[in-house]
Amino acid sequence: MVAGLVITGCFIVVALFAPTFQAWGWLQDPTQSLSNPIHEPPSWNHWFGTSRQGYDVFSRTWFGSQAALKVVVLATTLSLIIGVPLGLISGYLGGKLDRVLLFLMDTIYTLPGLLLSVTLAFVVGRGVFNAAIALSISYVPQYYRVVRNHTTSVKTELFIEAAQALGASPGRILSRYLFLNVIQSVPVLFTLNAADAILILGGLGFLGLGLPEQTPEWGHDLRQALDALPTGIWWTALFPGLAMTLMVVGLSLVGEGLSELINPRFRQKH
Repeated sequence: MVAGLVITGCFIVVALFAPTFQAWGWLQDPTQSLSNPIHEPPSWNHWFGTSRQGYDVFSRTWFGSQAALKVVVLATTLSLIIGVPLGLISGYLGGKLDRVLLFLMDTIYTLPGLLLSVTLAFVVGRGVFNAAIALSISYVPQYYRVVRNHTTSVKTELFIEAAQALGASPGRILSRYLFLNVIQSVPVLFTLNAADAILILGGLGFLGLGLPEQTPEWGHDLRQALDALPTGIWWTALFPGLAMTLMVVGLSLVGEGLSELINPRFRQKH
């Protein structure tokens, strides 16, 4: 988990301070093309080389972490905000509402996440918020299922029955007694979904969807680098791909570490 926190923390720092470093002259404008020699290999002037469009690969890769974090945090937060309340209400109230929501969420859950995101991204168009919506739709059922299952088991506990006997309203029971008892797994799911969202966002960028074309985004840069690979131009694909891989690994390690901390049984077995 420590390694995951270090890797993820480095990417967060990079994303936060990228505009500052650009203002200091340490980074170039990642949207300014044809400002450098084309396909220049890594050197002292361009640490990661330059691309076919004359972009500085180091600056594009650095600013790509900013775009990735914006979209991924927004997407996972949207899915959490929608999925957690629906899971609480559905699990606590039960009945016809629970059956309808469960059927709807199971239907969405069975669809491949990438295919669903690609279809929605094609409909809503490019942009940070639009890409976040396209990503979030496939994660809502996961939060719903986890929270609903915990709620259906916790609502039969004695302290819930005591609160009901004392006349507590459903809203009070949900917010005060159930909420904190059913969200233990949400942080784990949040980090693992964020890691998955990095890959799906890269897939959208590779397909020409997601973010605007000039926005520095790892998937889009990988797509642009494909044509140059057969000619020996390796640096335009290596560094964006490596950054994406490291960020996914970091978030996955954080999620696994949180899972061990939250689930004592898992920790005892390992």
